Amino acid sequence: MMPATIPLRIVRQVRKGMVIPAAPLALDAQRRFDIRRQRALIRYYLDAGAGGVAVGMHFTEFAIRRPEIGLFDPVLRACAEAIDDYAALHGRTIVKIAGLNGTTPEALSQIETAQRFGYHFAIVSLAGWQGRSEEAMIAHVKQLSAQMPLFGFYLSPRFGGARLPYSFWRRLVELENIHGIKIATFDRYDTLDVVRAVIEAGRQEEIALYTGNDDSIVHDLITPFEFEAGGEKRRARIVGGLLGQWACWTRQAVLLLERIHAFAAKGEAAPPELLTLAARITDANAAIFDAAHGFAGSIPGVKEVLRRQGLLETTLTLNPDETLSPGQKEEIDRVQAAYPELNDDDFVRRNLGRWLES
Repeated sequence: MMPATIPLRIVRQVRKGMVIPAAPLALDAQRRFDIRRQRALIRYYLDAGAGGVAVGMHFTEFAIRRPEIGLFDPVLRACAEAIDDYAALHGRTIVKIAGLNGTTPEALSQIETAQRFGYHFAIVSLAGWQGRSEEAMIAHVKQLSAQMPLFGFYLSPRFGGARLPYSFWRRLVELENIHGIKIATFDRYDTLDVVRAVIEAGRQEEIALYTGNDDSIVHDLITPFEFEAGGEKRRARIVGGLLGQWACWTRQAVLLLERIHAFAAKGEAAPPELLTLAARITDANAAIFDAAHGFAGSIPGVKEVLRRQGLLETTLTLNPDETLSPGQKEEIDRVQAAYPELNDDDFVRRNLGRWLES
């Protein structure tokens, strides 16, 4: 494997900030990979204005890597081809991010696949590294960063992630080939650890921060974080989102981020109505992600929204036991009716037939 370089236009796009949906896996009623609808999802995200797509993460289901399932290569290929076709047709630069997990040899093998299909970045999940030393985890990420530009990823222990203290992040941000970090801690204290590490390393202009905190999306995006470092006060912002929540109702997510970028560029404070919107989005996320049952139905919840819109055929996952929780469908009904401004049903309705064309 040869280390990959990243085009400057891609780096600049990531640093500016964008909507990056974490793409779910499209399955048909027989639990088979539905390549037609997987491509339709990609077209939906890109027409909605997403600047990139992440594939192979939690929402694409880690089980696609299992030998008896064998979907890691086919899914990464299908998504990459759909993105590349769209980019060529529309003259746009689309960022492709591939998820990595497992042991170092497993993740290096996944990098080979990602590079073969032209992914720009890999994002490293340390799920499964619980109980390992900080030294071991840093060595793991360092080996991967020598082969491919990376996003760091702080996945909440609630979703199987490892607890990663400030000291870990302070060391990780010294690695040269780290270009972004997805913060999905669902915890304000842990979120601050990551931001402070980036600022105190002086890399706030080089490492793009992305929220993965689906329970506090707007708060993350409107906050100017400030810490003292090197005898001066330095600021950083979370510039975009790499989110499961943004895998549905994506058009509204793009409009939201554009609005936040506009007032941030002027140095203006967030208008009060954004705080009300923040609460509505968090309430909607609680229903879609199934917070009432410890997020057990998070993937089926997102798929249910997409199924209702016609983008997916089913809410099935590769795990037969992973289904909508009791009462979750009714909760999604409730937030859909309560907050019609959050959905993009009309946008999907107008374009669905075109996206589903093979």
